[in-house]
Amino acid sequence: MSDNKQNAQAYWKENVKLLLTLLVIWFAVSYGCGILFVDALDTIKIGGFPLGFWFAQQGSIYTFVVLIFVYTARMNTLDRKYDFHEE
Repeated sequence: MSDNKQNAQAYWKENVKLLLTLLVIWFAVSYGCGILFVDALDTIKIGGFPLGFWFAQQGSIYTFVVLIFVYTARMNTLDRKYDFHEE
């Protein structure tokens, strides 16, 4: 197997691992905190609002935006690591 093909396979393996990790985090925050654990989180107040309500209304969106920036930064690092970046 050529070195370039091995490089591409390793790149995609790390890319898929990163995607799955970020999707699990997003699922845990949006579904877990916003739906499953809302009653337990509602015992905590932030700015007068229950934490479960905050996660359902705002937290999952903020988490998604942060994950976009994390994905971009990590992919730039991966692109440079495997020499797939554009200058």
